[in-house]
Amino acid sequence: MAFYPSRSRSYSRPKIGRIRKRIHIYPVLIIFFIAIVFIYGRYLLSTNKAETSAVLIDTEAENQTSSLMIVTPMQEPKPQPEIILPEIALENTSQSNPDAAQCINEVTLLINTKPDSIIEARDKLNQSLSISMSREQQTAIKLKLSELADKWLFSRTIFPQDKLCSDYIVKPGDLLKRIGEQHKVPWEILKEINRINQPEMLQAAETIKVIHGPFHVKIYRSTFTMDLYLQDTFVKSFPVGLGKSGRETPKGLWIVKPGGKMISPPWTDPDTSKRYEADNPNYPLGSRWIALEGVEGEAKGRVGFAIHGTKKPEQIGTADSRGCIRLRDNDVILMYNLLMPGFSRVQVLE
Repeated sequence: MAFYPSRSRSYSRPKIGRIRKRIHIYPVLIIFFIAIVFIYGRYLLSTNKAETSAVLIDTEAENQTSSLMIVTPMQEPKPQPEIILPEIALENTSQSNPDAAQCINEVTLLINTKPDSIIEARDKLNQSLSISMSREQQTAIKLKLSELADKWLFSRTIFPQDKLCSDYIVKPGDLLKRIGEQHKVPWEILKEINRINQPEMLQAAETIKVIHGPFHVKIYRSTFTMDLYLQDTFVKSFPVGLGKSGRETPKGLWIVKPGGKMISPPWTDPDTSKRYEADNPNYPLGSRWIALEGVEGEAKGRVGFAIHGTKKPEQIGTADSRGCIRLRDNDVILMYNLLMPGFSRVQVLE
């Protein structure tokens, strides 16, 4: 006979006690679970909120930056004052100046009535070049100064009150070269104006004319012109040839290089490395070479440039050289006799 456990036995007192104990544990677990969920939920909520706030701040910052970049007007740069060289301003002035016209008339009258007043006339005309005037007036004044220079400078005559030329009594042991160095001019110009055939035969107690140097030149690229000055007094103008496109003659200040004056030196073509002697029909330098050293502006540090002659005088007044300054042969010989190495300045302007 099969035996089945009685239902009533399952509710025995010990078993009921165990069930009651379990019933008491469940609320505790539920409370504990709810507490964990509550705490963890707040943490997640605060983290998301912080991240959301950070994103919003970044977005707002970007929006504000973008807004500022759009709204803030850009400031235009202040215009810089234009620097104009006096030489350029004088060359480009188109209006006549009554003061310049009056000066020309006064000097013309002075020379016609007092032929010996050449120095006074020279100084007045030279001073007038510092004022603004038309190109025609400036050309007229320079032409008149050039005519006067043939009398007071390129002659044996010495005029009273001339501070640029004077007498010199030769001392025992003097050499013409040394006398020239003392006065900052080459000995060649002293030989020429004093008509000295043999400088080595210079006699003590002999009186000669000396020039108080140095000479300088200003070169204007826009007009292909070289202006010669003795100290700050205008002497003559010469037409020149200058550097072609891509090899323009550098603007700025140069000095005549010590030891850089030569007569018909050999020349090597920098492009082909071919060497030319002076007797070669294709020799391009003419009879004189006056080497230059760049000291200021675009010229600073530049080498290989010079004032020299040419066998193609038809190119004077054009831009056809490789950067050097070309003169007609007679003009470059004169310039060779006037410019003093280490002292004479060569200023290249536009």
